[in-house]
Amino acid sequence: MTRKSTTTESNLEFFVPDLSEELKLPLVNAFISAGFPSPADDYLEGKLDLNKLLIQHPNSTFFARVRGNSMIDVGIHDGDILIIDKSLEPKHNSVLVCFIDGEFTVKKVSKVDGDFYLMPENKDFAPIKIEKESDFRLWGVVTHCIHKF
Repeated sequence: MTRKSTTTESNLEFFVPDLSEELKLPLVNAFISAGFPSPADDYLEGKLDLNKLLIQHPNSTFFARVRGNSMIDVGIHDGDILIIDKSLEPKHNSVLVCFIDGEFTVKKVSKVDGDFYLMPENKDFAPIKIEKESDFRLWGVVTHCIHKF
């Protein structure tokens, strides 16, 4: 496989979540229809804590802002915030934050003919072969992506 582009999200900007306070926001006791509109309920179910919803392992969870568009076909865009859990084991097709040769990037990892590749999710980017000499580490599993419309 050859590289079409040398651009990656090598400039992830990392943050640690602030869990010192609960973040409870109103939760509507109704599903929002994506088809035909339905009558809205006039009451709230309660409070939703985004920390509890989005962060399973607080001591191993980090946020990172994405720079670049190599993962747009899985819904990760330039400027999005990723929630990354370092304690999770990668599974087939996981989106991962990887460290390779001094840079962070977000990709999927695939094995092709005995070789491992960092796989972008954008046809304008080529896979990056992980060479035997590469300083490569799987840093964490992306669990959520916060995306602005």
